[in-house]
Amino acid sequence: MPLSGEYEPSTWDWVAEQVETYERTGGAEANTLRDTGIPIIIVTCLGASSGKLRKFALMRVEHDGEYALIASKGGAPEHPGWYNNLVAEPMVEIQDGPEPHDYTTEIITGDERQTWWDRGVAVYPPYAEYQEKTDREIPVFLARRID
Repeated sequence: MPLSGEYEPSTWDWVAEQVETYERTGGAEANTLRDTGIPIIIVTCLGASSGKLRKFALMRVEHDGEYALIASKGGAPEHPGWYNNLVAEPMVEIQDGPEPHDYTTEIITGDERQTWWDRGVAVYPPYAEYQEKTDREIPVFLARRID
C-alpha cells in the first residue's frame, strides 16, 4: 500500500461501523449502502490536513477494473471532505470484496467524465437529482489500479 500512517475512523458512527464491518468480513457484510442493495466500495486515502488515513464508503461504479469516485455530497454546495484529500494525494486503496488494492486517481472532464457520470447515475439514480440541487459540477475521479 503506498499510503501509511495512523488510521482515524470517521466521526460519523454509521460510517466507521460500516467500514469496520466491511473490512473485518472481507466485504461479505456491510457491502451495500445502508441496506438499499446498492453495492459499495471502501476507499482509503490520506487526510490532506491531518496526515491520517481516512476511510469511507462510496457507490460501486466500476468498469473494466476502474472505478468512478463521485464527489456528490448529496448535492451540497461544497465538495465532500475526501475531495481535498484526493486532490492533495491521488494515491488511494480501494477494497471491493475481500482484498484491497492500490489505485491512483485523477479528476476527469469532458466526454470521459460524462461516460463515467452516466455509469454512476445508472448505479445510483439520485446522483442526477444531486447535480440538479447544486450549482457546482459534481467532480468525478477516475481510479486506475497500480500493478
